[in-house]
Amino acid sequence: MKTGIAILTLAYVLSQFYRAFLAVLAPDLTADLGVDPATLSRASGIWFLTFAAMQLPVGWALDRVGPRRTAALLLGVCGGGGAALFAIATEGWHIDLAMGLIGAGCAPVLMASYFIFARVFSARVFATLAGVLVGVGSLGNIAASVPLGWAADLLGWRGAMQALAMLTAATALGCWAFVRDPEAVEGGERGSLLDVLRIRAIWFILPMLLVNYAPAAGLRGLWVGPYIAEIYDVAFVGTVTLVMAAAMIAGNFVYAPADRIFGTRKWVVLTGNLLGAAMLAILWWQPVPGLWASAALLAAIGALGSSYALCVAHGRAFFPAHLTGRGVTLLNLFSIGGVGIAQFATGPVFRAAGEGLAGFQTLFGVFAVVLALGCVIYLFAPDSTD
Repeated sequence: MKTGIAILTLAYVLSQFYRAFLAVLAPDLTADLGVDPATLSRASGIWFLTFAAMQLPVGWALDRVGPRRTAALLLGVCGGGGAALFAIATEGWHIDLAMGLIGAGCAPVLMASYFIFARVFSARVFATLAGVLVGVGSLGNIAASVPLGWAADLLGWRGAMQALAMLTAATALGCWAFVRDPEAVEGGERGSLLDVLRIRAIWFILPMLLVNYAPAAGLRGLWVGPYIAEIYDVAFVGTVTLVMAAAMIAGNFVYAPADRIFGTRKWVVLTGNLLGAAMLAILWWQPVPGLWASAALLAAIGALGSSYALCVAHGRAFFPAHLTGRGVTLLNLFSIGGVGIAQFATGPVFRAAGEGLAGFQTLFGVFAVVLALGCVIYLFAPDSTD
């Protein structure tokens, strides 16, 4: 089981990488394929929406088929195949298709791990295990910053993507070989998505999941690259993305044990996200505070926006064992779907605001308002601590 979780963690490193790497490759893709940041925002949105749409069938497969085959087949066929297609892309729509395939391939890996945690380990340590996994997996964010820039300089962006396609396929084979499915739930209860939706408490948690990850993931995954390049200097893109990625990793490790330290999940999540909205509001008010002030604010947004695992733990506490797969994947659908919607919406918002500085300022404002609204709804959620 430990080896299987280690392989799934590597798979999640790749998942984190794939949701963030466009920010670094954006200048190369613009130069070679003629795609602009708004077009790449659409491609990023396709990754997130495909990932989100796959959560319902993934939830069914985890409950019925198990995490081993679900993760291995999707990651190998769709993830590895999508990366290979990206490496030979010559048109913008090739990038769209490749990102959709990669999103489908990455869709089961985190949920497979969460499924195992929920079924094998004590409920009270779920948030800690989930947060640590996301924190370690967020090394993919690091890899998708300066190291990716180095690899693209050394191999070219196509060569770097070819190497990633091979690594993704090898990781999928590792999932097939080493991941072990938990034992079936006694009594054979099946349940359905409708049973999950009948749980009243999650309706106040789902809006928080819809918005809490979107600003950090959207900015880190794409907009921070064009923002730093246009407002400051393209030479600092790799450094600032690296700083933001490191902050997101640190944020996951800080959030991970917080429910046991403070005896609450709801108020830890709520406080962190309100502070994140405040950081976004500062950039909305003053979008050019200086390079390192911008980097610090973006890092704070990344760290404070890393409450995803704790928020999932909050919702998971209300699910019976036989609904674990469907339950956690529904939560993940809202989280990743929120990022996908944001990535699709931010491109047109950026253009409508006139692009450039006015466009970036508007994006910060939109993220701040939406996150604050999610916090207001979340106020009515019942707490859970296991």
